[in-house]
Amino acid sequence: MEIKSTMIIIFNILSVFSLCCLTFLHASDPPLSLDYYKSTCPNAEAIVRKEMECAVQSDLRNAALILRLHFHDCFVQGCDGSVLLDDTYTLQGEKKAPTNLNALKGFEIIDRIKNKLESECPGTVSCADALTIAARDATVLVGGPYWDVPVGRKDSKTASFSQVETNIPGANDGLLSMISKFMYQSLSVTDMVALSGAHTIGKARCTNYRARIYGDYQTTATMNTIAESNLKSLKSTCPAAGGRDNNEAPMDYISPNLFDNSYYHILLRGEGLLNSDQELYSSILGVQTSKLVKQYAEDQIAFFAQFSESMVKLGNITNPETYVDGEVRKNCRCRKMKHHHNCAQPPPETPFYRRH
Repeated sequence: MEIKSTMIIIFNILSVFSLCCLTFLHASDPPLSLDYYKSTCPNAEAIVRKEMECAVQSDLRNAALILRLHFHDCFVQGCDGSVLLDDTYTLQGEKKAPTNLNALKGFEIIDRIKNKLESECPGTVSCADALTIAARDATVLVGGPYWDVPVGRKDSKTASFSQVETNIPGANDGLLSMISKFMYQSLSVTDMVALSGAHTIGKARCTNYRARIYGDYQTTATMNTIAESNLKSLKSTCPAAGGRDNNEAPMDYISPNLFDNSYYHILLRGEGLLNSDQELYSSILGVQTSKLVKQYAEDQIAFFAQFSESMVKLGNITNPETYVDGEVRKNCRCRKMKHHHNCAQPPPETPFYRRH
């Protein structure tokens, strides 16, 4: 009991510190608006929507890829398109940081969206805005909720390899670690549980769920016939001894391509694929988080409403530096700098969609 009390005290102190710190950090950010492109690029959202429709029709999984890209962008320097930058001689980007390497995909979808935007409204719509709008459309296209996206972000000229590892929650993080990382972004515990619901679509790599399936999965799970079959399947593609690190499994094996609330039902049964997911319900400190998991499992409308609200909060995490020294990139992979001649033009459109 003493350990639990101590941890709760630490959690409370952490909460107060994080919230006070970030209120100061974000207080002077320029406001975003819904009509930022009303006169300069009125068809911006329609262009993004059309390209996302093509991408999702080609492969439903593309929705999850774009949603993950947006999340990983916003947790490092704010939603500034920094995750999209390729490495150069003068820039170490975020793509090759251990947490992102082999985990982030879908960059070519953003390339295609940006090419279309540049054709319609050259030098107008930032890559950061394009990615944020695309994440909303990705969610809607697989059955999730709609929300209005405030826009007006600028693209960063910098990236942070190191912040990827310190800022982004890991698959084996404990509850306190996850809460601290979300609070560092001015996101609440409620935001954390709702945004984790994005795991109702998408897959995780073996390297991220190995510890879970060979660890306490059988302790938390009810281990009915379905759970036993699922665990056996997971172990067959993700060996305990290592190897096959990039083999993937859906985080929501019930409806992996549909944005719904079944992810929370899985947590209630103790079958979360990632340790960090199951912690929301099973952690001894998860008094508030477990209640939210139950609420969203019982009420999908409540989940959708909170997810929409939390996604706006996530998207509104801006990088103040971009309003002083930001830009609108022509090519989302490269900064518009004089010595980067290879970045002067967007990459050619590639026929990555499988047309039927």
